[in-house]
Amino acid sequence: MAKKAKTVYVCSNCGHDEPKWQGRCPQCGEWNTFKEMTIAPEPHRASVSVALADGKVARQTSPVRLMDITADDEPRIVLNDAELVRVLGGGLVPGSLTLLGGEPGIGKSTLLLQTVLGVTDRTVLYVSGEESERQIKLRADRLGQAPDTCYLVCETEMERIFAHVKNLRPALLVVDSVQTIFSSALDAAPGSVSQIRECTTMLLRFAKESGTPVVLIGHITKDGTIAGPKVLEHIVDTVLQFEGDRHYFYRILRANKNRFGSTNEIGIYEMRGDGLHPVDNPSQLLRTPEQEGLSGIAVAAAVEGVRPFLIETQALVSTAAYGTAQRSSTGFDGRRLNMLLAVLEKRVGFKLAQKDVFLNIAGGLRVNDPAIDLSVIGAVLSSNVDTPIESGTCLTGEVGLSGELRPVTRITQRVAEAAKLGFNRMIIPNANLSGIERKPKNIELIPASRVEDALRALFG
Repeated sequence: MAKKAKTVYVCSNCGHDEPKWQGRCPQCGEWNTFKEMTIAPEPHRASVSVALADGKVARQTSPVRLMDITADDEPRIVLNDAELVRVLGGGLVPGSLTLLGGEPGIGKSTLLLQTVLGVTDRTVLYVSGEESERQIKLRADRLGQAPDTCYLVCETEMERIFAHVKNLRPALLVVDSVQTIFSSALDAAPGSVSQIRECTTMLLRFAKESGTPVVLIGHITKDGTIAGPKVLEHIVDTVLQFEGDRHYFYRILRANKNRFGSTNEIGIYEMRGDGLHPVDNPSQLLRTPEQEGLSGIAVAAAVEGVRPFLIETQALVSTAAYGTAQRSSTGFDGRRLNMLLAVLEKRVGFKLAQKDVFLNIAGGLRVNDPAIDLSVIGAVLSSNVDTPIESGTCLTGEVGLSGELRPVTRITQRVAEAAKLGFNRMIIPNANLSGIERKPKNIELIPASRVEDALRALFG
């Protein structure tokens, strides 16, 4: 007797399934996330064979003692993109599964395609489920000369993809995108929770058993998160976020998760007609040289990962026109802005309760480094008193609730970056003064222990 199709309700956030509809997911606690899904009656729906790249049978596992395992550094595949290599932590690890997400049109496919075109010493298979071969060829012609080791296939069915992998045995597999591929063993539409979870698990098994690195492109939702179940981000080894405003010509690559490296590194690219170009000196890109004589502008020395760069903090303070003061920030945490304004009013004595405060990190960059607190306060007060900060002055320091300046990390690199770009004065926390290993000769360091000391050095 043939089995009937089974209907279950699957949470679109975490992938948890229930036999009946639930208002709130008992697994992740989200509301109204259960979607109806029909499961095929075939008992072998998850038993899809995965072909290894070397054609060998998957090795049998057995328990081993932890002390007998050698912890040598994993050899990495070094790519021709220095920014991508740094964000990954040194290159692609064999057998790793990497997920790249970003908004539509931000340049995800362009980034991976130009990376693939730069791999000339090993076979690469680029699987596209969204574009035709002609569309990809037109983009590849703009990016550069395609090597004879790069292969392209437009396919969405997992079984056929693995058939091509078995015949070609690539050293690198790229899938664009995970929301378009599906397994014929599941009776569900491509992009559904079950298809994304099953296809990603199959690709993970292939990567671990064959040692072939796999890179996936993923769509994001309107909230900026990776589309599909949250378990997708748990399955993969690395989650990269490609972001940036399409009105600007640069893009930021961040690592939200990385099992083989740091998650603090960022890569900065410049979008041009012939592809994405790494930015070697982001400080010059994120600053406006013609700022002399303008109030409300302060330059901060920030650090993302191990890379220091200078950014421009812009503030505008005006009298509240509608009674209730507005607080708006772009590229900076709004709650932290409110905290800094409260410190100014309570500890320093500046009355800003009846004034609108608008803050912007120039260029659309979003910075999480607490060391830019001092530049935020400097820009706000500069706009409030309509007095520009002296040209050639840079600031760095974290502000505490008591108005004290707390020390920041990598102070030597911050000072060196400011000196390299021609700044002759830099206000730093007093506690960081003894931690500077090599002080440049062409920059004056002004230590400050409290916000009042820093403001006195800025405005007299």
